[in-house]
Amino acid sequence: MPRAAFMQPHRRRARAFPAAAPASPAPFCNRLYPTMNTATDSPVRLASRVDAIEPFYVMEIVKEAAALERAGRDIIHMSIGEPDFTAPEPVVEAAAAALRRGVTQYTSALGIAPLREAIAAHYARAYGLAIEPERIVVTAGASAALLLACVALVGRDDEVLMPDPSYPCNRHFVATAEGRAILVPSGPEARFQLTARDVDARWTERTRGVLLASPSNPTGTSLAPDELGRIIGAVRARGGFAIVDEIYQGLSYGGAPVSALSFSDDVVTVNSFSKYFNMTGWRLGWLVVPPALVATFEKLAQNLFICASALAQHAALACFEPDTLAIYEARRAEFQRRRDFIVPAIESVGFKVPVMPDGAFYVYAQCGGVAHPAARDSAALTQAMLHDAGVVLVPGMDFGIHAPRDYIRLSYATAYARLEEAIERLHKLFGG
Repeated sequence: MPRAAFMQPHRRRARAFPAAAPASPAPFCNRLYPTMNTATDSPVRLASRVDAIEPFYVMEIVKEAAALERAGRDIIHMSIGEPDFTAPEPVVEAAAAALRRGVTQYTSALGIAPLREAIAAHYARAYGLAIEPERIVVTAGASAALLLACVALVGRDDEVLMPDPSYPCNRHFVATAEGRAILVPSGPEARFQLTARDVDARWTERTRGVLLASPSNPTGTSLAPDELGRIIGAVRARGGFAIVDEIYQGLSYGGAPVSALSFSDDVVTVNSFSKYFNMTGWRLGWLVVPPALVATFEKLAQNLFICASALAQHAALACFEPDTLAIYEARRAEFQRRRDFIVPAIESVGFKVPVMPDGAFYVYAQCGGVAHPAARDSAALTQAMLHDAGVVLVPGMDFGIHAPRDYIRLSYATAYARLEEAIERLHKLFGG
């Protein structure tokens, strides 16, 4: 597909704005979270797009866990996708030095040149790719990057294919752009990922592109390189776009990861300093965009965000120093050690892990085999584990609509000893 195809106008259809995806049944949600108020009593009329944004149910169970902790309970957190490691000392020192130098004013909307150059050098070192620094757009986290990409590429009523299960905010970014996320059931046989066959079968005149994540949240699974290449080829043949979330690629355990940029300059990739680089609260990410789209993304970033944090950008330069990378690699090895423990351990208490995760820090497990009355309802089961064992996991209802009650997601981004204790508690709860 020629790069100019990204810039071609697409048809607008005078149809009512649809929800991004059907919400989970209200009685089911209300039974589990009776205090959640998803409506508003405000006299101000809200935009219709708000109706397409579903609640983030994981946050409700996390709030419940926090209430139990305030009451004196010891709770083991295996829920939120945040590394238990924080930014290493070289990054902290770089931030302090930047603060002392007073580099706290606005930067270019695209990011400071030294950071864009460092990111480009990272692609050369990690992937063997020659990425021009001019194609890199530094953002206020990967969330801002995904929002920019959707605002730039998704029009009203445009449809975007993505796997089910997937990160819930992805479909909400599409909805914010007044598009429609098409959740394609993607089971264990496809490693919970979209396939080129899915693209061929699901593409219609309303389809504009695909939004992928490799490795994925919630499954921790990656797209095989040949399948990723076939998907990108299928999308390009139809004149569409491919947005690929690669924020967990630094946390890959099955060999060297392959970036979607290896297959085409026309893809838009998203990355972040949050996961591998342990800078979650610093809110810093980046995009690599086709050369023809740089000016468009710059214009949008100028108007929507002005720029990413200057302090965070200068601190992030230290991420790419050899000594700092050695720290990150040691932490990646620790995450792999935890994965190698938790997968057989969680199966020992009755869960089934149908696909071995090869990245990120998540396990997506079937719960039907657990010896508990709530085993056929993952949301009810997570409630039982929280209240009866003090272990927080996440029900599948956040991640899709096709089999949410069959799965739970656990995060092993917590200390190894706490993972061991969590398994002991679950054995006691389930009578193992």
